[in-house]
Amino acid sequence: MFSNDFLQSNQNPFKSFLMGGFECADHQNAFGNRVDLLHASGHDRYLAEDYDRLNLIGIKTVREGIRWSRVEAKAYQYDWSEVQQMIKISRTKNIQVIWDICHFGFPDDLTPLHPMFARRFAHLCREFVLMYRKLVPDGILIVTPINEVSFISWLGGDVRGTSPYCIGQGWEVKYALMKAYIEGIELMKEVDPTVRIMVTEPLVSIVTNNESDSLSLLTAEKKHFEQFQVHDMLSGVICPELRGTPEYLDIIGVNYYFNNQWINETHEFLPWADDPPHPLSRTLHSLIETVFTRYGRPIVISETSHPGEDRGKWIQSIANECISILKTGIPLLGCCFYPVIDRPDWDHLDYWHHSGLWDIDDEISLERLPHLESLDIINSFQSSLRFDKEPVIMQTVYPLV
Repeated sequence: MFSNDFLQSNQNPFKSFLMGGFECADHQNAFGNRVDLLHASGHDRYLAEDYDRLNLIGIKTVREGIRWSRVEAKAYQYDWSEVQQMIKISRTKNIQVIWDICHFGFPDDLTPLHPMFARRFAHLCREFVLMYRKLVPDGILIVTPINEVSFISWLGGDVRGTSPYCIGQGWEVKYALMKAYIEGIELMKEVDPTVRIMVTEPLVSIVTNNESDSLSLLTAEKKHFEQFQVHDMLSGVICPELRGTPEYLDIIGVNYYFNNQWINETHEFLPWADDPPHPLSRTLHSLIETVFTRYGRPIVISETSHPGEDRGKWIQSIANECISILKTGIPLLGCCFYPVIDRPDWDHLDYWHHSGLWDIDDEISLERLPHLESLDIINSFQSSLRFDKEPVIMQTVYPLV
């Protein structure tokens, strides 16, 4: 278990327990086409109004991305205009932003396997902090250097779903991304040692349907624990040549969706809504407890949502799990619904997921249509987190682990 003695304070750094995420993927999709889902959803057009919507339901903390491919269209030349606008409007609206430097997507001339990838990324991280601190000299700055290294390594390194479009090179892509990740942290902390790091990785459960066979059990367990390779690289437990350190494993974000549990042999997803539950499924509480036991770090549910008609039921189940976790004293600092505004599919841009708190039916106007069932559940969730009109979680100072 890790110690967090190096932290200046164990006070929760977030303005609200409930958070919202805006889809900001700008990668090349399975067909080689560049996507820009922040623009596709109209968040660039309706930025101020989107923040107003969140303020109305008590969400004060959001996840946003800078979109690397737009900021650095030419090597080492940065256009921060859109990011600066986002900073200014978020401050005007009293919204705290957790910044993704690379959500999904790299400039046209880079892939993770390019020999200059780590250097370019680290320089970008440094320039972002310099730019940010010129606009906001004081206060907490929370950064996610690269979102879901595990997933993007698999998608681009093993199944040719995005750049670098490889098969069988998932580890090589993951190693290259973590080299860039750690070098980026190093340069950010040279500029501002107070920068907080929130690692955001998928939280999964991989099981066998042949529990009587020891080899099947061991194989599934090995696949299950591969989800922690990023955390172990970041903290220096493995691949110490990358210069990871426990300090970099600061806040652990877990991205958890309805299809994050599956059977190793068949890749069949375990149903999440069965009553009674599927015998091989685990509760979110159980999975988060495993993460906390392993690392002893504060945790955020950094992404969660469900497409279509079951989204309200999913939000209610996540609310119930959060309350259960909080009652145990595990330092769960927040829960981010991602996306809060509807978004199209990466590979089929004419298909909209309808997984947000607001839907989009008109692709021209991009008008936001509230999903009333989800918003009602969010309001009830907020009420359950309040004590004397203040969120209980925000009053809590967690002891050293």
